[in-house]
Amino acid sequence: MEISSIVGAIVIGLIIGVLGRLVVPGRQHIGVLWTILVGIVAAFIGSGIAAAVGVADTKGVDWIEWLIQIGLAALGVAALDRAKTHR
Repeated sequence: MEISSIVGAIVIGLIIGVLGRLVVPGRQHIGVLWTILVGIVAAFIGSGIAAAVGVADTKGVDWIEWLIQIGLAALGVAALDRAKTHR
């Protein structure tokens, strides 16, 4: 894996994490680094799901893949927030 791929994954993870965090209503009690980590994991898993379904490579913007990734990030942010607040 090249350094540009790692930087790209972090940037995409940041965007996906922030968008996922915006989807979850209310205030979340997790930090920015957790948001980025959730976003990176959601981006990788979402890409895998989109590839398995056959919507990963389309002409133009891959809107369905983005929606899958953002949905997974929202689930991850909500789950992590719930786990941190119930301690």
